[in-house]
Amino acid sequence: MFLSQNGVCAICSGGETVKTRGTLRRLAVDHDHETGKVRGLLCNRCNNGLGNFRDDPDLLREAIAYLQEAREKGSS
Repeated sequence: MFLSQNGVCAICSGGETVKTRGTLRRLAVDHDHETGKVRGLLCNRCNNGLGNFRDDPDLLREAIAYLQEAREKGSS
């Protein structure tokens, strides 16, 4: 999976940036919490983001709409 993703995050296409005890962390193995099926490898930031949105596509769409609306109003 690491090779098929070219060693980068499946969402942002970036490499891991978080270090633990001075060592760069590995990409997190993301999985569906209901089925246990592995979905891909994610950087810490994207993995935490999905978790904070409870893996809920509807909630993520609402967040996207909120950000787009704010950008259109010039709030970003």
